[in-house]
Amino acid sequence: MKITPTQIQGVHVIDVTRHEDDRGFFARSWDADELTRHGLDTALHLSAITHNKIKGTLRGMHFQAAPMAETKFVRVTRGSIFDVALDLRKESPTYLRWHGEILSERNHRQLYIPKGCAHGYLTLEDDTELTYFLSAAYSLEHARGVRYNDQAFGIIWPGEIRLIAPRDAAYADYVP
Repeated sequence: MKITPTQIQGVHVIDVTRHEDDRGFFARSWDADELTRHGLDTALHLSAITHNKIKGTLRGMHFQAAPMAETKFVRVTRGSIFDVALDLRKESPTYLRWHGEILSERNHRQLYIPKGCAHGYLTLEDDTELTYFLSAAYSLEHARGVRYNDQAFGIIWPGEIRLIAPRDAAYADYVP
């Protein structure tokens, strides 16, 4: 595994190291020891799958408030997305900055998003599927979000947004 920090404190890109032969390849997509050596939280509470029917589906920007804040480990198993982590930690030197990364079934790239960051993505293909590993249980009471196009963040989405949940489109302007 190759673990690369991004410009957002605590957000990491994880690339698998492929061991190939005539049969195909083998690669570790999760290694608690290796992740811990890089200072990443490896506590897993649940795994989830999301399927998106059409290209241009935007989900996000979501997070959970303390004490149910969660670390997310995101991987695409079919299709591709533009995945975004947004730093909402007021004490962070990268507060209100975002990082976007293309994750796909072809590049096997993964994104590690620490507690205190919002997460969202735009599908780049029809029938895109993701797997999440999460460090906390979902709590409706602690579920929060910020608007995907809020000028406070300036996220640049690389395509047309064709489908978004009314809740995600209606979040109020962010007030620090």
